Amino acid sequence: MRFKRTSPSIDRRQFIELTALGGGAILLGSLPGCGSKGPGADSARGVAGGFSRAGLQRMHDAFAAHVASGKAPGIVTLVSRRGQIEVDAIGNNALGGQDPMTRDTIFRIASMTKPVTATAAMILVEEGKLRLDEPVDRLLPELANRRVLKSVDGPLDETVPAKRAITVDDLLTFRLGFGLMFPMDTRPIQKKAIELGVGIAGPPLPKSAPEPNEWLRRFATLPLMAQPGEQWLYHTGSDILGILIARASGQDLPTFMSERIFAPLAMSDTGFMVPSAKLNRLVTMYYANPQTRALDVLDGQQNTQWSSPPLFASGGGGLVSTVDDYHAFARMLLNKGEHAGRRILAAQSVEQMTSDRLTPEQKSISGFFPGFFNSTGWGYGVSMVTRPDSISAVPGRYGWDGGYGTHWFNDPAQDLVGIMMTQRVLDDTFPREPFQKAVYAAIETSA
Repeated sequence: MRFKRTSPSIDRRQFIELTALGGGAILLGSLPGCGSKGPGADSARGVAGGFSRAGLQRMHDAFAAHVASGKAPGIVTLVSRRGQIEVDAIGNNALGGQDPMTRDTIFRIASMTKPVTATAAMILVEEGKLRLDEPVDRLLPELANRRVLKSVDGPLDETVPAKRAITVDDLLTFRLGFGLMFPMDTRPIQKKAIELGVGIAGPPLPKSAPEPNEWLRRFATLPLMAQPGEQWLYHTGSDILGILIARASGQDLPTFMSERIFAPLAMSDTGFMVPSAKLNRLVTMYYANPQTRALDVLDGQQNTQWSSPPLFASGGGGLVSTVDDYHAFARMLLNKGEHAGRRILAAQSVEQMTSDRLTPEQKSISGFFPGFFNSTGWGYGVSMVTRPDSISAVPGRYGWDGGYGTHWFNDPAQDLVGIMMTQRVLDDTFPREPFQKAVYAAIETSA
């Protein structure tokens, strides 16, 4: 086995995000044209306290077996700690295909878009174009004078006035009063949102939503599901935040993110579409057929819905990226807003993003399922671990998943980033916890 190096069992939350959002030969080593190094090369350069070779080998073996079992077409992992970066590409871009996974393979990252959208909003907060405590009505007048359902299960015409306006902070923390509840398509409010094209009944695809102004106009015809500020409800806040960012900046969301985040961080393969010249690097996306359990194609490669700009660039789940691109973003957050000499955010903004913003009262009535917030908090676009858990005795780990089969976490206490990307819609085969445990088990403890 050879790792390319460079220096510049599912829990219920994953299963529910799956419902919300919708191997081949083993390749090890570097990209074509790049040199590769055997185990121990970084140690020879004096890098200490990163990862053990034996631990990395065990992690590779576990994910090679996962791919060989047919659970995924392939997996790319990236782990970094104290200057040591390890990338492992396993399997192929499609089941039964011949194109191997590489470190520049492109994945649809779904809800891993949310932290990027939150970062874009915080850039505008720092510039004074947005204020966290201000009502969104100034830039989103469609959302003024909200009505709220008397009962979330009740008819749409039984409402009361909202007690206050929706704020920017409400969008960032998912406390605006509207979002996902499970089951997703049984209540009158959910059925109407789906009918209007602003609700979610399965994995959302780029061609399924209208352009932003029309999206917001339709959304504004609906009452809220809860009073602003009272309850955490997943997802919708990020989509509205994307519209707010566009209006506050005077640029569409893809342009703003490209100029202010992707270009400065050299995230050249991240965006809301895949150009035709890069389609050969896009992974085919699969889902487990509920009847046969066979892996069926949800979105292909050359016929992908990501081959052209979407009408609605979803701030909640529309991006594609690679492990190296997302590592640059993750490192920026871990380094308190700066990466490779480029500052994206002030340290205080990163602290706000990665701190638990929810009260005990809000947690008690919120979450994907009862107990979700027992050891979890929510900041701006990310969740964080608030108590010791089976992964680490030190809380503070933060990150998020993507419902199409991607996962990321940062651990400030360990100077650690972990990224795993595959392309199977989340279900009970998604190896999130095994990945996290393997990463911590591979940490070099001798330093």
